Amino acid sequence: MLKRILLIIFTCFAFTACQPEQPETSILVALVVDGRELTFEYTVPVTVGEFLRDAEIELGDQDDVNPPVFTQIGDGMRVTVVRVAEQVNCEQNEIPYRRRTIPNEVLSPGEEQLGQSGQNGVEEVCSRVQIRDGAAGEAVEISRTIITAPQEEVVYVGPTGELDPVPVTGTLAYISNRNAWVMRGSSTTKRPLTTTSDLDARVFNLSENGQKLLFTRETAASERDTFFNQLWLITNTAEDREPLQLIPADILYADWVPAQDNVISYSTGEARDAAPGWNALNDLWLMRLDPISGEALDVQQLVEPSAGGLYGWWGTQYEWSPNGTMLAWIRADSIGLVNMETGEFDPLLNYPVFRTFGDWSWRATLSWSPDNSLIATTVHGAPVGSEPPETSPAFNIAITDTTGSFQADIVDGAGIWAAPQYSPPASATSEFPVGYLAYLRAREPYNSINGEYDLVAADRDGSNSRTIFPEEGQPGIQAQEFVWSPDGQQIAFIYQGNLWIIDVGSEVAHQLTLDGGASRPVWTQ
Repeated sequence: MLKRILLIIFTCFAFTACQPEQPETSILVALVVDGRELTFEYTVPVTVGEFLRDAEIELGDQDDVNPPVFTQIGDGMRVTVVRVAEQVNCEQNEIPYRRRTIPNEVLSPGEEQLGQSGQNGVEEVCSRVQIRDGAAGEAVEISRTIITAPQEEVVYVGPTGELDPVPVTGTLAYISNRNAWVMRGSSTTKRPLTTTSDLDARVFNLSENGQKLLFTRETAASERDTFFNQLWLITNTAEDREPLQLIPADILYADWVPAQDNVISYSTGEARDAAPGWNALNDLWLMRLDPISGEALDVQQLVEPSAGGLYGWWGTQYEWSPNGTMLAWIRADSIGLVNMETGEFDPLLNYPVFRTFGDWSWRATLSWSPDNSLIATTVHGAPVGSEPPETSPAFNIAITDTTGSFQADIVDGAGIWAAPQYSPPASATSEFPVGYLAYLRAREPYNSINGEYDLVAADRDGSNSRTIFPEEGQPGIQAQEFVWSPDGQQIAFIYQGNLWIIDVGSEVAHQLTLDGGASRPVWTQ
């Protein structure tokens, strides 16, 4: 057996030694680069990357090699190198300004007045171009930067159309296109009190006699890092007087204190870059003013700063009783009374906080009855299904007394912006001398944030309710702003951007403005 194995091995070696020597294989590879075509001969296979290094071809970071560098060369292969470069081009273009017209009832119908000159802006547009072997491809935009924003041209135009003159009891003031306006005695007397178009509508309140107007103006852009608004005073709405700037700034709430001459209360915040632009301090100050100069004669703090409860960054609101002896507060989940001796908060009504999923926090409105005994407000209702309490879409109108011993929901599903308001005492000869309760009722109770509303008048306990505006088939009210006349007979409200008044007894309504920019009506003697 061993002899046989040795014979096989010897035979194999002998056979191998007898084979003829194989010729080397020739691999021809063509190279196309930098406008030339070259041919190379290889006897062993290598990768395209090694082949290019042998040919002393330097590749740029963006050069395109075909086939890829990791590919093994083969006979007849054609290797192409495309030189690729990128170029970024930037150019500045003009941005045309836009023209905006704003109705202004100071002007005659059709008359125009330039409010602000228009200026074109400048933007820089940058594009990337890929250049392949010297040939530029299509430009692709990569950035667009505003160098100078365009400034729109603002033109005030006298609105066309005519409105019937309407008697106006007392003094009715409102904001129109961010300016303060007033009318007294008749709708034909309306006139602007400011012309700067910078009211922020956070504060807008007449004194009890209608002579003084307290309001806030947005701070100039150059000072906005420090203050977001400032408090101003017009000392006589019956005359053309320049507004006076008061000391307080960063105002979230301010109003006149009833039954006290020239005394205001106000609450402040701190300016911040993030929405909504402030962080509330939830404080409250009292200030007595000089009625002529607006100088602060006396300042005292009634409520110390605090976190303000849930969503306290939005701010605590306040509402004085008609006789000025009690002060109500409103927070995200409750209302109550301020202890006038200690400044502490005593709750009257509690309800689930409403989660808005936005950069705003809901606060109810609050109205005192003329006899200072009752408070009407909106409360966040219980869930209507399986949703969490904080997302319930239900909002009801509730009434409580000042001791908290009586509480009742009198209108279910009124809507988030129902804003119930007691009327002032009516005359003894009126149809309902003890007064009414008015509110806005949502047409879709569970979709009331952005929905339409009807204006409703009812008895003080919510009974005998009736829709007084608009007529059936007409679009609903979308602005949650209305106010009673001082005699308790009429209501001023905003409808489709204009100021209207309606007689509650006869339900006859009149449009008072045409400019489409009205808001925040206030009405006193």
